[in-house]
Amino acid sequence: MEILYPVCCGLDVHAKTVVACLIVTGKKTTRTFSTMTEDLLKLGDWLMEAGCTHVAMESTGVYWKPVHTILEGVCEVLLVNAQHVKQVPGRKTDVKDCEWLADLLRHGLVKASFIPPAPIRDLRELTRYRSTLVRDRVQLANRVQKLAESGNIKLSQVLSNALGVSGRRMLRALARGEQDLDKIVALADEKLYAKHSELRRAVDGRLTQAQRFVLADLLDRYDDVERAIARVSERVAEEVGSQQQDPFVEEAIAKLDEMTGIGQRIAEVIIAEIGIDMDRFPSEKHLSKWAGLAPGNNASGGRRRSGRTTKGNQALRTALVQAAWVAVRKKESYFGVHYQRWKGRLGSKRAIIAVAHRMLEIIYHMLSRREGYHEVDLKAIGVRSVEQERERLVRKLAALGVNVTIEEKAGIPDAA
Repeated sequence: MEILYPVCCGLDVHAKTVVACLIVTGKKTTRTFSTMTEDLLKLGDWLMEAGCTHVAMESTGVYWKPVHTILEGVCEVLLVNAQHVKQVPGRKTDVKDCEWLADLLRHGLVKASFIPPAPIRDLRELTRYRSTLVRDRVQLANRVQKLAESGNIKLSQVLSNALGVSGRRMLRALARGEQDLDKIVALADEKLYAKHSELRRAVDGRLTQAQRFVLADLLDRYDDVERAIARVSERVAEEVGSQQQDPFVEEAIAKLDEMTGIGQRIAEVIIAEIGIDMDRFPSEKHLSKWAGLAPGNNASGGRRRSGRTTKGNQALRTALVQAAWVAVRKKESYFGVHYQRWKGRLGSKRAIIAVAHRMLEIIYHMLSRREGYHEVDLKAIGVRSVEQERERLVRKLAALGVNVTIEEKAGIPDAA
């Protein structure tokens, strides 16, 4: 086979050690380094002295990240999927693994995974941490609700958000041991005045001393998490507006914010996960596959066995599914029309995945062309939908042996 990289290296990365196999014009040299920064710098110096141009390593947890950070400026680093470089079953050692990687890299038989540039990686760290905090806040809210229900506090049945400003004031009063129901209800906002009688009945529960203690602690933790989310959001805004970022990053987030179903935070997550350079993905289909939103392809013997989506990028997939649920609530929109069309055939959950898939394809073209979002003419979609439905019904009747002649009837709308 043709040799593409005469001087290259394969790395087998672990938590404590990195085993490196350097190939220089066919000669293999293997060395082991620890994962301490000092030794990783020695690894970089060794590769630089040998004139190494390319390094390949498997994506093993988070252990590859510090190695990539140090070697990024030394040579071109390729992060490869472990499933794509498995050896033939047999003897397996760290040395054989790194030699196998080096051989594959030498002949150009490895495919690099997508790694965004450093500024986007920093933004990704912040948005993922914020998502973790949001999940923590949801868990705390559920725990507070469960504890309140166990003490027969029924705020969730009266207030749309029992942990809003008014709800938390009343819950804190209950946690302090306040017994006067009128004083507790008086802590609610004035706009809830019409619900005072219901609130009075809702806070008339029986909390034990232990439950009051736990409730107070949970509310403190809830407030801490909310403040942490606010701090991270401020840091994200600073990161987006910093001079180190590409000027288009801030503009891209603003353009995505115009899209139906996508808000500021979801737009930040999308940019943090895929960046703004769409040249890294050959087409919107490759991006959808990478995100885990494209239908799977599992066929054998002429029969399709499964169309399940792959795992993909969970952070991006989750954000787009959330955006899709918001977008389809607006029925008089492009995504709402498609959701209603797909729901009957696919079911609501699969239809949402299909909407998220369509949203990502649109995002790909928006970022590629650096354009904003333009809503599609719904009337044109409706006309096309009626025509397709007619054709489908005619084909179905023809399959049953019935010949159909279509005759237009006055009063039938042109659009669905």
